Amino acid sequence: MAISDLSAGYRKSARLLQKRLKELRDAARQTTDPEEKWQLKRRIADLQPILCQMNELAELTDKYYEPGYYRNPKYSSNCFHDLKINFKDKENQ
Repeated sequence: MAISDLSAGYRKSARLLQKRLKELRDAARQTTDPEEKWQLKRRIADLQPILCQMNELAELTDKYYEPGYYRNPKYSSNCFHDLKINFKDKENQ
């Protein structure tokens, strides 16, 4: 399996998530209960970044092998250099 083969799975997951977000938005518009509305909006807020990541990863995996394609640094192995975690120190604790 190539990395580009993963793109279809990400796109399918994104479509399912879009459908769920639409259902949640519709429910939030229809409810008159303030607590339920708040919970629905909170769930929407939690899922929205996941949808963005699904779309970004679908594009990344689809175009991964294209020469000159700009890869989002958020999804590169270099992003781990910013964490500044010393795993050796963690093992000694």
